[in-house]
Amino acid sequence: MKKFSLIIIAMVAMVQAHATAPDTVKVIDSPSQIVITESSSGVKMTVTGSKEDKDYSYTYTVEHAANDTVHTTQSSDWELNLPFMKSSNNEFHWSIVCSGLYFGAGLSTSYDLVNNSFNWGILNFASLNYNTLHGQQFSIGVGYDNKRFSLKRPNCFVMDEATNIVDTESYPEGTVNRSSVLSVRAIQFPLQFQQFFGKNFHITLGGTMNWNVYAKCNTHYKVNKTHHDVSYRGIRQNKLTFDVYGALSYNRLGVYCRYSPCNLFKKGYGPEIKNTWMLGVAIAL
Repeated sequence: MKKFSLIIIAMVAMVQAHATAPDTVKVIDSPSQIVITESSSGVKMTVTGSKEDKDYSYTYTVEHAANDTVHTTQSSDWELNLPFMKSSNNEFHWSIVCSGLYFGAGLSTSYDLVNNSFNWGILNFASLNYNTLHGQQFSIGVGYDNKRFSLKRPNCFVMDEATNIVDTESYPEGTVNRSSVLSVRAIQFPLQFQQFFGKNFHITLGGTMNWNVYAKCNTHYKVNKTHHDVSYRGIRQNKLTFDVYGALSYNRLGVYCRYSPCNLFKKGYGPEIKNTWMLGVAIAL
């Protein structure tokens, strides 16, 4: 509304620049409604309601001169941003953005045989944001997440294809170049709150519901100069899991920490990989 009012004032001032009557300045705090009617003869502006009197009414009319040219513009409270170009413009209540490219490494997990873990994704392919215009922002969106867990040697993932139960065992004798990785891919639905401090700094707190659409174990090794690459699909992962996270950002760069309390496997179908902590960097979180 503030921006819209400034446009109105600018338009009226432009018309007045061609008028013969002396300039008129009228200040109305917090008007309830502003109606502008433009015709070939001139512009009429009607203001109803004010901060102190809801029944207040004011009308201002300016006639066009023969050589006048008037340009008007109007903006709404919606803004569409390009990928990873999260807006810092606080003049908009609502916006739709794509944001939150992140990369992280595992700090810890409940499963002792995990050697290292890695996490990357896009927090929001698109999110609907509400800005209070007082330093706070709320959003809900949809994004993508990928978690990878690598086992300590000499352990590797195996799966009984009859029961789809995932377990671990040792590599065959004489193997080299060994690696065994569990990958879980998810469509995530983040809900987050942001608090801005000044122009550049803000903190983010949020949680995600993860729809784990795909999981795969891949074991790779070499024995007697022969490469072996074994993949197990049909894994019984939990379809829905939940994460919580927090981040500290400066402009478009930040650091984040993410906690995953839920087990990745359905009970009885694999080792308990849960209580996972990830720490990483993010762009436009």
